[in-house]
Amino acid sequence: MTDITTTRQLIMQQAQLQLDSDKAEKTWFLLGTVGCHLCDEAENTLRLFSSVTATVIEKVDIADFDEDFMMQFATTIPVVLTPTQQINYPFSVVDLMACQ
Repeated sequence: MTDITTTRQLIMQQAQLQLDSDKAEKTWFLLGTVGCHLCDEAENTLRLFSSVTATVIEKVDIADFDEDFMMQFATTIPVVLTPTQQINYPFSVVDLMACQ
């Protein structure tokens, strides 16, 4: 796997996200896909987390990625990418707070 900065750039490119550079540097990405019940649970955890922090969360469906890139995450979703690290599920609000 590539470094976190490169991975985040690839995600923005492949998901066709139009974020200005300042917002992109601060945004946390939730990688998942439709119909993934663990992804729904992770999204709820992130929603709680972002309600008590000033964190912007961008939900990204890995089905929008090309096949090779999608396969890097297919068996590990849900995954959160902060500006500096990757957090694999399961995680709690406390775990996310420790990653700020």
